Amino acid sequence: MTDQLSYPDVVQLAVPFFIAAILAELAWIAIRKRGGRYETRDAVTSLIMGAGNVASGIVLGFVAWGFFMALWAITPLDMGTSVWVVVLCFVLDDLRYYWVHRFGHRIRWVWASHVNHHSSQHYNLTTALRQTWTGTFTFMMIVRAPLILLGFHPAMVLFCGGLNLIYQFWIHTEAIGRMPRWFEAVMNTPSHHRVHHGRNPRYLDANYAGVFIVWDKLFGTFVPERDDEKVDYGLVHNLGTFNPIRVAFHEWVAIWRDVTRSGIGWRDRLMYAVAPPGWSHDGSRETSQTIKARHLADHPEDRGQPGF
Repeated sequence: MTDQLSYPDVVQLAVPFFIAAILAELAWIAIRKRGGRYETRDAVTSLIMGAGNVASGIVLGFVAWGFFMALWAITPLDMGTSVWVVVLCFVLDDLRYYWVHRFGHRIRWVWASHVNHHSSQHYNLTTALRQTWTGTFTFMMIVRAPLILLGFHPAMVLFCGGLNLIYQFWIHTEAIGRMPRWFEAVMNTPSHHRVHHGRNPRYLDANYAGVFIVWDKLFGTFVPERDDEKVDYGLVHNLGTFNPIRVAFHEWVAIWRDVTRSGIGWRDRLMYAVAPPGWSHDGSRETSQTIKARHLADHPEDRGQPGF
């Protein structure tokens, strides 16, 4: 069995490309007067969040790595390192990403880490860098366990995950409309991912794909972008702050307040942590499902359409 295996840190290698692409997008918007919008404080917050994500990975990365190597030590399988094995690992890891991403919108504990990525009310390439500082504490590393137990080396799995993140960078833009139909049918694109960042009732909880949009089509979560309904970016209840500390931790604080409130039982305390965002013990808040239901009550003509 291969114990030592290394791959380049592709995300770090891609940083010059990220910077160049952001400058190119900014220039395109300034010259063409279309294709999105930049707000200085918002963009700076996104860049700080990206830097914090790198820092948290350096500080806490040993947790996931240690877990993965412990699994590698007990699995009798070794898929090897051929190109086709890497390709298969990439595809399966993208399926893993779909489910982690879906959990991130349906389980509040995981949403607390992912919510910062949706906190911008703008949609440009800096939004892609608005990443979590607290991913380790969601324990979603467990979802990668089957890949390692199947014989994919941890270094290969993390390498494929890095490629996945690099792919997702370019889809965070309004400067690109729709890609060719064949590409839109298979791959995640700016059009598909704009929907994912929308807070419109129609667009909530849709298009979780990382690279291949086919997962959403397979599991019933695909919603196409509509020309007659512009995406409204941000959270259902926007934060109204550019403070990166608040952006990073506000939902964790909110969970703590809910699970420690007086007058509720242990089941309700647990539900405040693991139920979908917006759940409340007395029904005083709205989940994405109740928001959609309220929309359909006002617009029954939308019933049966994608997103409803």
